[in-house]
Amino acid sequence: MSALVINAGSSSVKFQVVDPATGAVRAKGLAERIGETEGAATIEQEGQGEQSTSQPFADHRAALAWVLDQLGGAGLLADVEVVGHRTVHGGRRFDRPVVLDDETLAVLRELSPLAPLHNPANIEGIEAAREQLPEVPHVSVFDTGFFAELPPEVRTYAIDTEVAQEYAVQRYGFHGASHAYVSQRAAEDLGRDPAELKVIVLHLGNGASAAAVDGGRPVDCSMGMTPLEGLVMGTRPGDIDPGVLLHLLRHGLDADELDDLLNRRSGLKGLTGTNDMREVRAAATAGDERARLALDVSIHRIVRYVGAFHAVMGGLDALVFTAGVGENNVELRAEVCERLAVLGIRLDAGRNTSVPRGRPGSTVVSGDDSQVAVLVTPTNEELYIARAAAATVTP
Repeated sequence: MSALVINAGSSSVKFQVVDPATGAVRAKGLAERIGETEGAATIEQEGQGEQSTSQPFADHRAALAWVLDQLGGAGLLADVEVVGHRTVHGGRRFDRPVVLDDETLAVLRELSPLAPLHNPANIEGIEAAREQLPEVPHVSVFDTGFFAELPPEVRTYAIDTEVAQEYAVQRYGFHGASHAYVSQRAAEDLGRDPAELKVIVLHLGNGASAAAVDGGRPVDCSMGMTPLEGLVMGTRPGDIDPGVLLHLLRHGLDADELDDLLNRRSGLKGLTGTNDMREVRAAATAGDERARLALDVSIHRIVRYVGAFHAVMGGLDALVFTAGVGENNVELRAEVCERLAVLGIRLDAGRNTSVPRGRPGSTVVSGDDSQVAVLVTPTNEELYIARAAAATVTP
């Protein structure tokens, strides 16, 4: 059995054909810059090198048509028995994976305002895939699903309860597929039972979040009702006083302008002009004060959440870095861990700078004298989604 996993972003389609049982990847790739005059795509098949093309993709349907044409031509669709879709927000309606039909898609559209950068693109990918693979079951696996059973004191905001109930206001949490996979994988690589571990996962990429996982179950997370809350991100601010938004509303900005500000013109981009952490780091190294401040704000926010989650769980066994920035930014890991020395965290400089790229498992980068294991664990959301989708359609 194979699963086709589709992760449709605002201007990209990431895909993978994977065996849910073994994790063997038969093909993977990315179509990007959708809607631009110059698009690009890559595909890597099992036992073959990577192939790439440069061509425009007018929309997600065009991009997915290219993806399926490549996979079909290679005979990789013949044994695909389920298509798993990463879907960011399930709201209160969906707390676990669900087989997609017209009714569930209608609900997803209603939820789009809660994740305006994500759900609309997810839905475009779903619609395109269902059109081209109508005989195969399609399953949405929700970022919010892993956090569906957060403790009441964590998911509840202190506002009027009737208002909260009417408008489904609560903490949902995001990057659930990544946090679930990474916390489980880190425990396995440490040779420990997940039920015995207190873990903090730092998913650091253009989107960034932290999760506290105690005994294999999430007990707190940095993101809230939407993917805006928490850590500093590429274009999103993370935590911000809601009074700031009221202040801006009273000075003439409307809801759409605030939406644009918070989702597209904040975070690293708002502070420096770029949302690329590599560019921010290079500018800071060259003496750019704005870039250095952006790094300091980002690191401060991470340290604050790790400290808070440490207190929430009453201790910490492992701190795990994952996603693009977490897996690749040596300097950020060093600066964060230096600030966390008070928790008994000690980084080994040599191990930190020699993390192998492309390794599927965890690399321990903490020193032998560290009271907390520090790991770099590549995330594999696609495998998690494939397994969840397969389990949903298997009797």
